[in-house]
Amino acid sequence: MLTPSQAGFRRLLPLLLPHLRQLTWGGLCMLVFVSSQLVLMKLMGRLLPDVGSGDLNRILPVIGLVLVVFAIQKIAQFGQDSLLAGPALQVSQSLRRDLFQRLQRVQLGALEKMSSGDLTYRLTEDADRVSEVIYKTLHDSIPSALQLVAVLGYMLLLDWKLTVAILLLAPFVAWLISVFGARVMVATERSQKKVSELAGLLGEAIEGLPLVRAFAAEPWLERRFEDEIDQHRLARYNTYRLVALQHPVVGIIEVLGFATVLVLAAIRINSGDLEIPGLITYLTGLVLLIDPIAHVTANYNEFQQGQSSLRRLREIEQEPSEPADPVPALPLGRLRGDLSFSQVQFSYIPGQPVLQNFNLSVHAGQVVALVGPSGAGKTTVFSLLLRFNCVDQGQLLFDGKDLSRVSARDLRQQVALVPQRSSVFSGTIADAIRFGRDCTQEELQQSAKLANAHDFIVRLPDGYDTRLQERGTNVSGGQLQRIAIARAVLGNPAVMLLDEATSALDAEAEAAVQLGLKQAMADRTVLVIAHRLATVQEADQIVLMERGSIVDVGTHDALMQRGGRYRELCEKQFIRDLQTG
Repeated sequence: MLTPSQAGFRRLLPLLLPHLRQLTWGGLCMLVFVSSQLVLMKLMGRLLPDVGSGDLNRILPVIGLVLVVFAIQKIAQFGQDSLLAGPALQVSQSLRRDLFQRLQRVQLGALEKMSSGDLTYRLTEDADRVSEVIYKTLHDSIPSALQLVAVLGYMLLLDWKLTVAILLLAPFVAWLISVFGARVMVATERSQKKVSELAGLLGEAIEGLPLVRAFAAEPWLERRFEDEIDQHRLARYNTYRLVALQHPVVGIIEVLGFATVLVLAAIRINSGDLEIPGLITYLTGLVLLIDPIAHVTANYNEFQQGQSSLRRLREIEQEPSEPADPVPALPLGRLRGDLSFSQVQFSYIPGQPVLQNFNLSVHAGQVVALVGPSGAGKTTVFSLLLRFNCVDQGQLLFDGKDLSRVSARDLRQQVALVPQRSSVFSGTIADAIRFGRDCTQEELQQSAKLANAHDFIVRLPDGYDTRLQERGTNVSGGQLQRIAIARAVLGNPAVMLLDEATSALDAEAEAAVQLGLKQAMADRTVLVIAHRLATVQEADQIVLMERGSIVDVGTHDALMQRGGRYRELCEKQFIRDLQTG
């Protein structure tokens, strides 16, 4: 089963090497289990003829031996199954861990194109299916294949003429199994794709349920869901039908082989060429072939399904990853916060520049606002500052050090992001602020005070130990945003990136968040993406961007006096405010 395949099961073999000792003991138990089958064949050939004689003195010792051998076989089977289960599960765990680590390094642009439901399915169900295939390969398929070889070899020794008659059917059976297996794999891939689509729709439906209700779109969503589950049902049914068809087809061939042996045996006995004890031993071996053939057939189908799952897991590895750290990385030290973009050019797709000839200098402690229409490249500037991407041409310097020569981890410990819509993991408020970092309780509370969050936190029933529900739904938007600001300032970053951090809030919540931002921004370099120009009038510099280039730079007053595009944008927003008011 663990043979070279398009899906790359052979590549999982190195993951088994750390468990070689356990695999060796499991393999020894497997050999005892298979060998006991041959001993039982021999004993049954002696026992059954003696039963007809009624001589207990001859029967009881043989029965005793059968029971002993049977007990040894079952003990060996337990050792085989239990010893081999551990390595199989460890491989699954290692595979899932490696892919999750890989997922964390995938470029954000590529990651945003993936369905969260599909990714969840791949790292749970697909990974479990791969684990099951490995486990069944180790504890079932390999022993079954060994049993087939051992029993057939013994049957050749007993009567090669009868065995050759059986072996003539073997290529046909193998061909049928391979044909069914290939079709099962195709059907499984379709089924898994439908499950992934269903998982993606469920994720969208649950998150967007308030919107669905607001538009009274429940019937539309129900029809979409009904269509998806119907397609999923049909895809699964096709897989089950193929597997169901395979069993009777292979079973008919097994019966034909058994009938052929009986006819040939009758002819041989009639001619005196075969005796009854030899026939019983041989027929016992024939019966012992039925179970391993059924197991190999069923496991081959599961192996093909596992190929599909492994291929889907390996697709994650094909996604582009964020730039690797240079070797050796330049020590970053404590940043002052001077930033410099020099002739920077960048594109996500070759030939389609997002930033071009981008030149900007920011001095430590300054507040700089990036304004302009959607698609101007503002978010891309943040992406470069966080080293999610590297510039194609030019230089991006922090305190005179080229960002492409420092490690991303060192950089991100000194650059903090406050996104437009904050997200938190389930856990306590303290956990959300720490976000995996070590700090004292005093440092934790100090960051919350800077973010204007401490007062509302201590008023909660459990204070900092209050548990946040999924997506922080048990606190208000303004409170969640202040938690995000506290999270950002905990590491005392030299640079803060604010992505319109108050745009989704009402006036009262915005005032509380603005106070937190003002305290958090003190003595730091701050870059702000602003769509509402009224929020950045006090910035030290306002950078107007369009189509990846800087159109104008200056203070609010200077830009307004110069007129031009910035004044036009301000007037449009002012007119819109009057209209909505």
